[in-house]
Amino acid sequence: MPTYNEAANLPRIAEAVMALPLPGLHLKVVDDDSPDGTGRIADELAAKYNAGAGASPDRPRMSVLHRAGKDGLGRAYAAGMLAALDEGARFVVQMDADGSHPVHVVPQLLGTALSTRAGFVVGSRYVDGGTLDEEWGRHRQLLSRFANRYARTVLDTKIRDITAGFNLWTHRALRDVDLASLDSAGYSFQVELKFLAVRRGHNGVEIPIRFEERTEGVSKMNVATQVESALVPLRLRVRNRRGR
Repeated sequence: MPTYNEAANLPRIAEAVMALPLPGLHLKVVDDDSPDGTGRIADELAAKYNAGAGASPDRPRMSVLHRAGKDGLGRAYAAGMLAALDEGARFVVQMDADGSHPVHVVPQLLGTALSTRAGFVVGSRYVDGGTLDEEWGRHRQLLSRFANRYARTVLDTKIRDITAGFNLWTHRALRDVDLASLDSAGYSFQVELKFLAVRRGHNGVEIPIRFEERTEGVSKMNVATQVESALVPLRLRVRNRRGR
């Protein structure tokens, strides 16, 4: 769970995650030196949950990875995933800290991966049953749908929500992708990771979710990340043609 200025959201999201009935669950927060104190709050939450039932010194329930500064969502995800793999995680769920992703669906993501043996499972807004919060507005909905269709068309993929940020990954899929080699710093990390996973033999399954609008804080999307999101699919397609 990457964070940057999510002090108002993190406590309730962490509480919801830690309440999930999943033995062996571990929450890892990756904070990019948030000036609003999110990193400090994450440390306090980790101390609280690691002192509670089900935790032990050799099996903490929550940890915090502090990074030196804001270096992009994609790099934060990669850092957290690599740390999780090093710690022996069999499955890694990526989700936002702003409340937009439904925490209660995490067990369903895991159950789907176990029953289908998929390399990754996508919490999808754009398969049957998936919905977007009405607060999004027409412009943002159209932009999101266009971004997905654009990436799908350029990369010739069947994944309906290739830009989704709520996903579960098997450790094999993440290791085969080689996270350290990914180029995307921003939101296009979602596209690059799914595309490369499929290219390396891992199938993806999508299950419907309702995507909620954040109630606290502001979105981190900016012009630079939008430009990167437009260029990454083209770069991936060129590399694919060259066999890279």
